[in-house]
Amino acid sequence: QVHVVESGGGLVQTGGSLRLSCEVSGTIFAINVAGWYRQAPGKQRELVASITGRGRTNYADFVQSRFTISRDNTRGTVSLQMNSLKPEDPAVYYCNGDLSRIPPAWGQGTQVTVSS
Repeated sequence: QVHVVESGGGLVQTGGSLRLSCEVSGTIFAINVAGWYRQAPGKQRELVASITGRGRTNYADFVQSRFTISRDNTRGTVSLQMNSLKPEDPAVYYCNGDLSRIPPAWGQGTQVTVSS
């Protein structure tokens, strides 16, 4: 089974930065499309960014060039660098290690909190 572990969440002031990391195991990670999603209270989980095994990326419109997704296939990791964080960004951020897999290959999430 796929094992996904997120880390790097925390509290940051508006305009600050965080780097989220995700370790993926139990799959051939290099060929998988991986991604970061977020879910705020009362809202559905939404895509933040995705990345193919070869490094092609896709971002949600709300990212507005503030975030960068990357991966290291030799280490089985996918990271999300978040800059210029806004008050609307707080949520639990989830890593998906293989977007094609059913059931979804979710981690347990990491909390991001932004203070004004």
